[in-house]
Amino acid sequence: MSTEAGSAEAVPAGAVPAGAVPAGAVPAGAVPAGAVSGGAVSAEVVPAEAVLAETPGFELPLRLLLGFRVLIDELHAELARQGHPGLRPMHGFVFQAIGLHGTTAAGLGRRLGISKQAAGKTIDALEQLGYVERGPDPADARRKVVRLTGRAVDALERSARIFDDLRASWAEVIGAERLRAIEADLRKVTPPDAFRLDAPGWFARSLAGGS
Repeated sequence: MSTEAGSAEAVPAGAVPAGAVPAGAVPAGAVPAGAVSGGAVSAEVVPAEAVLAETPGFELPLRLLLGFRVLIDELHAELARQGHPGLRPMHGFVFQAIGLHGTTAAGLGRRLGISKQAAGKTIDALEQLGYVERGPDPADARRKVVRLTGRAVDALERSARIFDDLRASWAEVIGAERLRAIEADLRKVTPPDAFRLDAPGWFARSLAGGS
């Protein structure tokens, strides 16, 4: 539609032309409904949400993923400053999957949702960095058990403190009450188990075209 004869510029779906509404001409949160006639404006008010295009659905998962990445990147930057420069995002999942009592390469692969071979390579890399060690399984001498070293436990303890600091920094930006509300709302729309250790395997299967 056009306000002048001979002008019919189309507006793409989901977009509002810049400058279409002069600053200060519309009360915050509302847009007058109906045409202006003889200086009189219709008393009916339509919320701005009904007029402006809603946020596209794809932005929600992207924002959630971006928030995750921001926190994880900041975590690892701080871990590097505190003496753990070789750790990578996947290693946190690996440490949690190994746990306090250890596991085998096959068990680690199952928990992470990756192959035994991929788990073995990850163990090799972490062993070289000093975060895990292999030892005999008391229940079966034919098997090797992977256990966390003191260096891995130190990284986990530091990570917990850093995450608390990062959460506090978000609370300073958006407010503690709002942050608690966001967390509460996310619990309503996500499974109760927050520790999904198979995230690395899920990403790998997605890239490989698996299910």
